[in-house]
Amino acid sequence: MEKRSAGDSGDTEGIEFRFGMSDSELAEARTIYASDLLRDKRALISGGGSGIGYAIAWLYARLGATVILCGRSEDKLRLAVDALTARGLAARYQLLDIREPGQIAGVMDGIFAEGGLDILVNNAGGQYPQLAIDFSENGWKSVINNNLNGTWFMMQAAAKRWRDSGSTGNIINMVVVVNDSMHGVAHTCAARSAVITLSEKTSVEWAPWQIRVNCIAPGVTDSAGMKVYSEEARKAFHLANPMQRAASIWDIAQASAYLGSDAASFITGEVLHLDGGSRHWGELWTCPKPGYFDR
Repeated sequence: MEKRSAGDSGDTEGIEFRFGMSDSELAEARTIYASDLLRDKRALISGGGSGIGYAIAWLYARLGATVILCGRSEDKLRLAVDALTARGLAARYQLLDIREPGQIAGVMDGIFAEGGLDILVNNAGGQYPQLAIDFSENGWKSVINNNLNGTWFMMQAAAKRWRDSGSTGNIINMVVVVNDSMHGVAHTCAARSAVITLSEKTSVEWAPWQIRVNCIAPGVTDSAGMKVYSEEARKAFHLANPMQRAASIWDIAQASAYLGSDAASFITGEVLHLDGGSRHWGELWTCPKPGYFDR
């Protein structure tokens, strides 16, 4: 990824996206955290087979956690777990469609029966760039079901079992920077805004059971997810934040490690923004910007 120094204009240079990190990079990337930060913790990571979720799985496992990756693609999950276990890390996978509460119940019951759960990372989701006036009924429902309903079903299922077992819990929800000038993904902004509100409200309701609920809001991130956006749109992404670069998936993983650790034990109901300041400055069009706005 291209680096800039203070004073570089960078108006037309853009960002050279690599669309993630290799297994070797994830296995060796530097971290400030002690190697036993998450020792004996058990973490369930949705969408853990690729992108940000995969980076979180690597870091959590390197810090001593047992990671359980879940998603709908068994091939992707198997490859991810094979890569982790080949390095001597504790990992397994579980097929799961987060849109199906019945499936979630079965998976959660199994996880709690075999040793419990300490951290739930709701990372699964997705969107596509399109002007809101063109959303189809199915397209709208798909994004809402993945990004809002699926996250909620996972949150509630874990919270009920933490409450009933008398154990503490920690939920980390991946959202987006919803209060910046981001356009072309109104469906996911709507869904993720709702997740933020859910997180704030449940952080209060569930505090008596010692269940923490927080969110991470990545800005432009150099992940595989960037491939859904056109090259034309990506060329202007560096103008979305004053740092004029993208976060790496490792940046997001390290923030997740902090919220997942005891160092954040008195933090709940918060949104940790990793956006390079985009919510304070800038404009991000995920689809081609209508000419009207360049007048």
